[in-house]
Amino acid sequence: MPQPISKTAVRDQGGTNQVRTSSFGSCLTIHVEGRFDFNCHQQFRRAYEGSGISPTEYIVDLRSTEYIDSAALGMLLVLRESAGSATVRITNSRPAVRKILQIANFNTLFSID
Repeated sequence: MPQPISKTAVRDQGGTNQVRTSSFGSCLTIHVEGRFDFNCHQQFRRAYEGSGISPTEYIVDLRSTEYIDSAALGMLLVLRESAGSATVRITNSRPAVRKILQIANFNTLFSID
């Protein structure tokens, strides 16, 4: 049975966000903590490009995400494109974040739980 692997990316200079990953089998989970904005662009990209696995599923866990902006929406679209045939799910979003995702019609592009 595959064992979970975790790695933590470095906080941005302002200390307002952090991107961590964990994997289980062929599923890569990206956890975004704090503000999901342009400041975590490099962290977010490294999270899925440097995972060392070829996931069949990506989960973006927004449980600890307090804020999301248009740059984050763009990052999610880039992840979706990069994922190819792998599925991308967005999970655990707070009501304010979920509302932004719905306004942007991301519920038609991603599975959002």
